[in-house]
Amino acid sequence: MPTLLSTARLLLIGTCLTSAFTMQATADPIATLDQNGSLVAIEPYAPNIVRVTISLDRALADAPPGEGPNAKSDSTGWTHRTDASGDVFASSAMALTVKAQPWPKAPSQMQRYFAPSLPPVSIAVRKPDGSTIAEMTGWEMSPQTVNGEKTFRVGASFAVQPNEHYYGLGQNQEGVLDLKGRTIDCRHNYDAPAGETVCVPFMVTNKGYGIVWDNPSATTVSPGLSNSTHWQSNVGERVSFFVITGNTTDELYAGYAKLTGATPLPPKAAFGLIQSKARYETQAELLGMANGYRKRGLPLDVMVLDWFYWTRMGQLDIDRTYFPDPKGMNDTLKSMGMHSIISVWPRFEKESRYFNFLGTKGWLLKDKDGEVVDGLPIRSDRAGALLDSTNPDARGWFWDRVRDNIASQGFDWFWLDETEPDLVPDGNFFSIGSGDRYHNLYPLVHTNGVAEGSARDRPDFRNLILARAAYLGTQRNGALFWSSDVQANWETLHRQVPAGLGFTASGMAYWSSDTGGWQYPNGPKAEHAPLLDPAGATAMSPSYTDYPELFTRWFAYNSFTPTLRIHGQRPATALWDYGAAAEPVLAGFLKLRYALIPYLYSLGYQTYRTGAPFMRALFMDFPNDPAVATIGDEYMFGPAFLVAPVTEQGVTSRKVYLPAGSDWYDYWTDERHAGGQTIEAAAPIDRIPLFVRAGSIVPMGVQMPSTATKQALETIKVYPGRDASFTLYDDDGVTNGYKKGGGSSAVLRWNDAAKTLTASGPLPTRQAVNTLVKIVAPRQPAAAAR
Repeated sequence: MPTLLSTARLLLIGTCLTSAFTMQATADPIATLDQNGSLVAIEPYAPNIVRVTISLDRALADAPPGEGPNAKSDSTGWTHRTDASGDVFASSAMALTVKAQPWPKAPSQMQRYFAPSLPPVSIAVRKPDGSTIAEMTGWEMSPQTVNGEKTFRVGASFAVQPNEHYYGLGQNQEGVLDLKGRTIDCRHNYDAPAGETVCVPFMVTNKGYGIVWDNPSATTVSPGLSNSTHWQSNVGERVSFFVITGNTTDELYAGYAKLTGATPLPPKAAFGLIQSKARYETQAELLGMANGYRKRGLPLDVMVLDWFYWTRMGQLDIDRTYFPDPKGMNDTLKSMGMHSIISVWPRFEKESRYFNFLGTKGWLLKDKDGEVVDGLPIRSDRAGALLDSTNPDARGWFWDRVRDNIASQGFDWFWLDETEPDLVPDGNFFSIGSGDRYHNLYPLVHTNGVAEGSARDRPDFRNLILARAAYLGTQRNGALFWSSDVQANWETLHRQVPAGLGFTASGMAYWSSDTGGWQYPNGPKAEHAPLLDPAGATAMSPSYTDYPELFTRWFAYNSFTPTLRIHGQRPATALWDYGAAAEPVLAGFLKLRYALIPYLYSLGYQTYRTGAPFMRALFMDFPNDPAVATIGDEYMFGPAFLVAPVTEQGVTSRKVYLPAGSDWYDYWTDERHAGGQTIEAAAPIDRIPLFVRAGSIVPMGVQMPSTATKQALETIKVYPGRDASFTLYDDDGVTNGYKKGGGSSAVLRWNDAAKTLTASGPLPTRQAVNTLVKIVAPRQPAAAAR
């Protein structure tokens, strides 16, 4: 059994915790109330954002939030009064009441055994009209020892509003969007049974509020279970959370962005095709893949060099036996209009050049005795020690080595794999404290080191990071996320759709999955005749006859996710490796993706400005339609498109619910359907069910080999049915000028009564609007709704 930490060690952890707090802005509560011994601090950040902290210790109640939130408190416009109901804190957006508590009486016989020891706290949040938004009904602190540290399990409970539904909390791959009635284990867990879980402790509801839970330890959340929503974190000495209110979900995401940081606009190449494989073994193989796309006239923007290009894990080098001229390789890619991404891991083998140096510096994860943790005994690929990126000196050193050893060879961007981290920190220690206390923090600090280093050393080059885990605020580091090393089968594809929608509902706009699945294709025998002849396919074993069909459906789906990346642990991954029948179908979806880049890039710019994701579960845009509250297998992609991926083998149609309040055009046929009904949508293998909301403007570009080529508009499609506007944005795609007002934009406005489209000024392409407009003429549906 592990021994308890020494008193000196406990004091050291206390000092580290204090240091972690001092990195944040000083807390500035508008008031700290004494509720018969429970201390409640109220700290506004905006008219619609307020932080509540509850503790038995005034220093902790008044201390700033932990890592993640980086905004300064701001009580402008807030008032505080005391009346019979309690202490009322009010702004133009909300009123928060800490309810008055009577002086505690002597306990009854029953209460002696069952009454809580903590003085009760009850808090109500209301709209300006007095209607209740949310209500905290109680809090808890249960003493326990975790990783040798005497601490508490802390939590809070909230009332449930009628017909309330819950979304977010990061990535869950169990196949359900609505969190109501479930218990979510909010922790980073690569080995979760349904696929990696990622904890972003931000949950939004359909009742006009969201909760940001300020605790990085493993947290259990039970939304709307047994008529209560219960949050409970494994390590802590206080309860700290933020309430964000809004009349729309976009106001909630704007609040989250204000609190934790804006989502940068990715480089334009990130919206094109990213080609990867586990792995390209040689420089010649990687360049041959790039040439293969160009020879076939297929667009491609980014080539990825995945793991084991190094001589040892932790060398942070490039094996010149197989990659003799990485700088020349990248120069060749650039001459073809392509960029590159390279995988860089935070693990260091004992035999690697930096292991002893890092160990001596104290910059690796340690056990309770202060010894470096070298691997874990639960999976065969866990050799090596973990860089302690909670230490700013360690992560600064890491970026310097990446810059000097790897970026210097012409690589553009970095894939920071294993950001959970894969070496689970529980039972061990970071420099700032217990790995259990900071279980979920690593992806924030690790990506932060590369983001800060890139901003300092490449100030005019736009940053991009691939990461498979996130925490509060990780979006501000320019990270693009994906669902980890998922299986290559139909069940997994089906679960990707709600997993991605839950993740973007957590304030993380850029999410996708490895197209085709990462694990080696080894699915069960097809239940139906495959829709694509597998002849000529080399991406899988001959027995997996429906894999080309699966890959094609997955590629069609990922063509309508924020990023499109092919990856996988299979012998071949390029578009032409799935058979002669699949290749033209895949090429069609790829060209559609590139035609939509003017639309997608403009959406990315709006996300930067507003914080709102553009891959959107239906609850975000149709709050008055109760039928959409639990739909997780279709979604909006920007304001125009409703996407309904096909995730079953052998089917050529699927049911699609069209939300009420709008008419809908079938993108493929221009048939117009009334909203508020379910239809049977045709889904041959070369189509994904795709509908356009009436009253939409969709700019579409000409084909191009990559985003390095300036893209002219081919057409601006207008789908009549209501007045509409769309802000078209463009810039150079690679610099940070957009943050300083660079680039150009024009607001396109459709007047439905006059049937005219106008622009607020010159288009970014300098084309004439009237030569581009195509007004879609609706057709009558060929089949009746069901």
